Amino acid sequence: MTAPVREKEAQAALAAPGTPRAAVLALALFEARRLLRRLPVLLALVGYTTWLVWHNVQPWDEFPVLQDADRATQGGPLFVALAALLCANQAVLRSRRRDTERHFEVLALSRGQRTAAHALSVVPLALLVAVGVVAQFTWEAVKPGAIGHGSPAELLVGPLTVLLFGALGVLLARLVPSAVAAPLLVVVFFLMFVGAAFPFAGETGTAWLAPVVGTASKYPFPSGLLGRPAAWHALYLAGLALTAVLLSGSRGRRVQAAVAAALAVTVLGGAAQTRDVPEATAAARQRASLTPEKEQTCLRRGTSEYCAFPEWAPRTADWERVVRGVQSLAGGPAQGQRLLVRQRLEARYGLDVDSALPPATTPGQVTVGTAWGGNRVPEFSTAVAAVLVAGDEKAAAGVCDGRMVTVMWLSLAWQDDPEAQLRHVRLDDSLSGEAIVLSPTDPLTMTAGQTEVVRALLERPLPSVVGRVKAHWAELTSPKITTARAAELLGVHAKVGPDRCEA
Repeated sequence: MTAPVREKEAQAALAAPGTPRAAVLALALFEARRLLRRLPVLLALVGYTTWLVWHNVQPWDEFPVLQDADRATQGGPLFVALAALLCANQAVLRSRRRDTERHFEVLALSRGQRTAAHALSVVPLALLVAVGVVAQFTWEAVKPGAIGHGSPAELLVGPLTVLLFGALGVLLARLVPSAVAAPLLVVVFFLMFVGAAFPFAGETGTAWLAPVVGTASKYPFPSGLLGRPAAWHALYLAGLALTAVLLSGSRGRRVQAAVAAALAVTVLGGAAQTRDVPEATAAARQRASLTPEKEQTCLRRGTSEYCAFPEWAPRTADWERVVRGVQSLAGGPAQGQRLLVRQRLEARYGLDVDSALPPATTPGQVTVGTAWGGNRVPEFSTAVAAVLVAGDEKAAAGVCDGRMVTVMWLSLAWQDDPEAQLRHVRLDDSLSGEAIVLSPTDPLTMTAGQTEVVRALLERPLPSVVGRVKAHWAELTSPKITTARAAELLGVHAKVGPDRCEA
């Protein structure tokens, strides 16, 4: 039996006695099964699943912020959406390719009902993507270091994008019944979303008319400072998909009224999402940037105080572990010095602006950012060590003498793999020569000689170095000490050259 004959029998069966709604549903299930077996869809699903597994098993993000994790679910479904557009379009055009279109005129299902069935056939694929989105977000949410709050509207973007692109494929088949139209549109979308490095990013404006709107924020924001119109964007995508489906079908008065309603929903969501950042959000960002103490919760842990935005309060235990590790190696009054660890961020210029934090001038205050894990740990450890040695962050930024040896040894020696952390905290990932050392505020600088001395100290047994550091603490933290003198006091024999402030 040929394929056209089998298709006509399937359509005839759908037209058997029963309600039109049941027939539309039966045809939708039939087309959904075919859609899920199409090679482009299968490849897209396999690629999406592979990406989910690869993304979730990576160890780089053990401390996720959930208001960022929900947005991270939106990029992967785009490839499934492109496959849905192509295959839904080909499904609608199948009757033209096989010359069975004229036989549909004798069936109970109208052209509009068949179109609705094709649009509904994309729903199971969107549900599969929804399962992937929930799995990806849940994996992040159950991590012990997870903080923050996800947005259901942000999580809806991925499945809604699949529905939208599938509906566009159906609409394109009705408006331009050509076999090459959908592949060309897929190529255009692919170049827009991938080839152009995803240009649709921003907080306001026409960028929100794209299905997925990313942000280039380097550091997470508290959920109350995001100001993203996620709910309006989800409404816009749903209205756009519904409009595409209705325009593909019949032109009766009821359908025309439904099209008008769907367009109204689309325009409402589209207009609302492109407005400027709300004034309340802008004011909250300014307060969080300039006077964070008014927005934060402070906890006393040990001898120090830790002030964080409410969502980050559980993370103060991780900060305290770093402070305790650094202070355990220090000598003199620094061993029990009371520090004020304050979380800071620059939010006044928006999510996609990476602004540096100025160093604090308050004695004993240490800045910690909103990101954690990976390189952020040795960066914060360096900031703690620098404040213990220099007194405050502004003074620490100007250290150009032998104190840099003490700072870096305190920062690294307590960690599990000190040499690896030394590489991570240096801008060029090097273990030799001069380099810039990263910290939450202004960076520090190591000379080639200081690098050599620090590496030599890290290779020695920890107790022997700790004894020397504690015994000579006053001189090792004096602004007058040179790197050569620090090396002598710590028992390192090396030609260190002049300090940066001596050159």
